[in-house]
Amino acid sequence: MSLSEIRDRIARAEAGAGRAPGSTALVAVSKVQPQARVEAVLEEGHRLFGENKVQEAAGRWPPFQERYEGISLHLVGPLQTNKARQAMEMFDAIHSLDRPKLVRTLARLAQETGGCPDLFVQVNTGEEPQKAGVLPADADGFVTECRALDLPVHGLMCIPPVDEEPSLHFALLAKIAARNGLTGLSMGMSGDFERAIAFGATHVRVGSAIFGERDYG
Repeated sequence: MSLSEIRDRIARAEAGAGRAPGSTALVAVSKVQPQARVEAVLEEGHRLFGENKVQEAAGRWPPFQERYEGISLHLVGPLQTNKARQAMEMFDAIHSLDRPKLVRTLARLAQETGGCPDLFVQVNTGEEPQKAGVLPADADGFVTECRALDLPVHGLMCIPPVDEEPSLHFALLAKIAARNGLTGLSMGMSGDFERAIAFGATHVRVGSAIFGERDYG
């Protein structure tokens, strides 16, 4: 599916939900994609990309950033604390703030450097043991802890279970965000981003629908 088709679907979903045009940011998730596919999307004018791993992003993006202005990178995968400094230098937003140790590390680095990317707290809405994220019952306290350390919590992120209706999880995430006064909602991927937009998503993370299926080789 072409980038323009995805943009059109986002615009229709915004209109259908009574939302302002352009109120949903499209994060093109380029993890494990060949450079040629990423460059093709850059050539179409897109500038907001998501990566899952700090190391992969560090290897991919510097040459592109020399050639294309205005690239914004978001980390949408898990962040190890030993990669936190590098992530803070490279990314404009981190969507996977998920544990107290990482909170303390980012807070210390933010104090050292005087800056910090926008942060999204990852909420494990399905309470899946194998998945990262704070549990819904713990989300309010976790957001409070982040704010107490002056971290710029912009919103919440979730990845619904693959075998459940995602709208239930989008609604839950929106409810938690609202009661904490958070405006950012990073939710919705290639198969369900239109439903996420109906529930207020401000960032949808779309990869394979833009770039094609990933080859993990």
